[in-house]
Amino acid sequence: MSETEKSAKSEIPEGRNEGAVAFFRTRRSRPAKMLRAPAPEGEALRDLLTMAARAPDHGKLEPWRFIVMGPETRAAFADAAEARGRELGLDPDRIEKSVSGFRSSPLVIAVIASPKPSDKVPEIEQLFSAASVAYGLLNAALASGWGANWLTGWMAHDKPLLARALGLGDGETLVGFIHVGTAGRTPPERPRPDIDAITEWRP
Repeated sequence: MSETEKSAKSEIPEGRNEGAVAFFRTRRSRPAKMLRAPAPEGEALRDLLTMAARAPDHGKLEPWRFIVMGPETRAAFADAAEARGRELGLDPDRIEKSVSGFRSSPLVIAVIASPKPSDKVPEIEQLFSAASVAYGLLNAALASGWGANWLTGWMAHDKPLLARALGLGDGETLVGFIHVGTAGRTPPERPRPDIDAITEWRP
């Protein structure tokens, strides 16, 4: 074995999970409009939520929660969002594009940031933790063989709508809607970041 080969081998920790490495090198969200039934339910769904909740959480505050939106909830939310969009004077095409996914997706999970009072953990860190949960849920679904997509849009930032339709409380924020289902064809690869352009190598 050459010195170069020895050096390369020594940089790989013994606990390396090759399957996980391969997943993260190739992970790809699936467009929500391409998702079809079936979607995870029962213990399969609970398992995804359990994996997602293994997120960085300084202070063990659990500053996040899930709303699993079943068919009735998705339909009611779509109706409420449509009415709210008209109330705000939004373009009808924009409204329809926003709500259509809730009428077609087989499963939507809302990830809610719910910061807790803390003298040690700033609210911004708690919001970062909630975002980690959303990303964890997305990847848990993809790694488990489902199609999944993390979406937001104007509805995710309209507090009156979220309070009325989903019951978000004061101080809570919607991190994202995770759409999950059976994936259709794999979408074409898209350009990825140039690591050298966004990285400083400091001694």
